[in-house]
Amino acid sequence: MPVLALAIATSVAAGVWAQRRHSDGAQALTRRLLDALLYVAMPFITFFVVARADLTADAGAGILLAYVAIALTGLAAWAISTRVLHLEPRAAAMVVIAAIMANTGYFGAPVVATLLGHDELGAAVTFDALVSAPVFYVAFLIAAMLTTRGQPPAARLRTYVLRNPPLIAVAAALVAPDVLAPDALVDVARVAVLAVAPIGFFVVGVQLAAEGGRFPPPLGVPAAVVVGLRIVVAPLLLLGLATLVADVPDAYLLQAAMPVGVNILVVAHAYDLDATIAAAALAWSTTFTLAAALVAAAAT
Repeated sequence: MPVLALAIATSVAAGVWAQRRHSDGAQALTRRLLDALLYVAMPFITFFVVARADLTADAGAGILLAYVAIALTGLAAWAISTRVLHLEPRAAAMVVIAAIMANTGYFGAPVVATLLGHDELGAAVTFDALVSAPVFYVAFLIAAMLTTRGQPPAARLRTYVLRNPPLIAVAAALVAPDVLAPDALVDVARVAVLAVAPIGFFVVGVQLAAEGGRFPPPLGVPAAVVVGLRIVVAPLLLLGLATLVADVPDAYLLQAAMPVGVNILVVAHAYDLDATIAAAALAWSTTFTLAAALVAAAAT
């Protein structure tokens, strides 16, 4: 757990330093990094991980309940952002996407292993693969739906596909024979997953410094809504739904409470969504969740 906290803090600090010392260069580097994630790293990781994933495994009723909880969380985020806060489409889309996308891989898996033991790590990875990964692709659809209103359906569909290279990688992986996914490249893809998050937190640091350099950044109302929905409402919904089904793994409940996923930055970049909300939601949700996890780890 301390290693995870150090990695996050170092990545954010590096981004803040880069923005303060090399403002224009840091912004240009951020754009290149996000392009690299969107068009190179994420499709590569997605193809080789999905090509070897056991997609026919029955993850149980807990996975279905997790989808229901995420859907309800997303609907709440949409209603609050559009009907209550009256946010413009770029901001509303960011609120909805940040509320439903959780950092269950780089952040959640180590937390589960620390707090629940390594025996629960398999359930944590299953949740990440079968719940969080598909939500990432849904996030692109949400961005397309909320930011391309008024365009013909064909144009909206074209925008969704062309700005979603990982989706294309999934489609290719589902039909690719195993020979196209050798063990060596699969191993590289799995290691690359760990490299994505520090890059994302570096981008967060750059964004924070560009907005004034304070950490945590000002917690505006939209970001506060995201934090509340992501780390409080979403896990409580799953917990409530879990009372209807026996033996939902504890790892699922813990994963449902993970902070906002760094991959929201990839979606925000692709659709030019509100980066201020994204950075604040990431910073605050990660800070709160990490603090709670450190306290829980110390108590066990």
